[in-house]
Amino acid sequence: MYAPAMARTRDCDLLIVGAGLAGGLIALALAHHRPGLDVVLVGDDPAIGGNHVWSFFDSDLDAAGADLVAPLIAHRWQGYDVRFPSFARTLRATYHSIESERLDAAVRAALPADRIRTGRRVLTTSATAAVLDDGSRIEAAGLIDARGASDLTMLDLGWQKFVGQELVLAAPHGLERPIVMDASVPQIDGYRFVYCLPFGPDRVFVEDTYYSDGPVLDVSAIGDRIAAYAAQQGWSVASVGRVETGVLPVAMGGDFEGYWRAGGEGVAKAGVRAGLFHPTTGYSLPDAVATALLIARMPDLDGAALHDRLHAHARARWRSRGYYRMLARMLFRAGAADERYRMFDRFYRLDERLVERFYAAHSTLGDKARLLAGKPPVSVMGAIRAIAGGQVGAEARA
Repeated sequence: MYAPAMARTRDCDLLIVGAGLAGGLIALALAHHRPGLDVVLVGDDPAIGGNHVWSFFDSDLDAAGADLVAPLIAHRWQGYDVRFPSFARTLRATYHSIESERLDAAVRAALPADRIRTGRRVLTTSATAAVLDDGSRIEAAGLIDARGASDLTMLDLGWQKFVGQELVLAAPHGLERPIVMDASVPQIDGYRFVYCLPFGPDRVFVEDTYYSDGPVLDVSAIGDRIAAYAAQQGWSVASVGRVETGVLPVAMGGDFEGYWRAGGEGVAKAGVRAGLFHPTTGYSLPDAVATALLIARMPDLDGAALHDRLHAHARARWRSRGYYRMLARMLFRAGAADERYRMFDRFYRLDERLVERFYAAHSTLGDKARLLAGKPPVSVMGAIRAIAGGQVGAEARA
């Protein structure tokens, strides 16, 4: 006669799979607001957050969100510049940058060392467990999967892709504040602009960015363009430090429910895996902060409760952002690729508060009307086709 199998002992209260921005912020928020909770964080990169610079405006976060990320901020500037072929402008908004090294240090200080398992790949997940690449299994009351994108073929996408290099210069660069968008450069592979963050008198992070139809990133060619841009600014480069690459989805439409299920049936999700990113810009930091605080406030963190609450949260965000997906369709489909810059040229001539609300995905009805008012910077028929393009099929059902 066989004795009944013993139930496996739970290893932790909450298991976070994915130690990037979304997973790291969830761990930080729980350490601050729920210090008695036993949290385990697993990620395949040796460093929490990988190798990234994330930037945001003051208006992107509420007070609680600002408090959460305050220790992570490495650089802060009052105001930023934009440049286009026909005009340039300085805007007054406060701009911040976070370097991934600070996220790594903050999470390691907040969690016990044995609860952080970096450099480990997760093979499978369920609502309450994960199997790692060495065959070991971690059991939890609840699990959140924040490993990044799942099946992006479920979504109708363009791409924002970039290569960034931190340049150490032989002499001061002379920048007083960031250049968030320099579109005076030659237009290549869609809408191209250069982004510059002055990290110090002789250090500047230069990112060459493209709103492109495809995700392929030619790192070598873009590196050569960064060198040419630096030379054009009169900067003599002594060395290159941090190098960052990225390919962000820009959502024009798609099947949200199909995308959610593709990331794991019944599994709670956060970050890009949950479809939580700005549809027009691809940026995910404001959503990652808001989701981390939402989780920290939840009274019940078991697998089913987490799944239902985070699914409802992500679905509500997706449904509320149809306007931004429509703008993305206009950007990618209403005109020629090398004319895409004209939409941002027009956008940056508008009221500063409208610009801030747009980046925070909090545009008012008046903002939305203003963005579409007047003669569009693309063909009228192209704009009509782009606006109508998401009103049928999966986008309408999402």
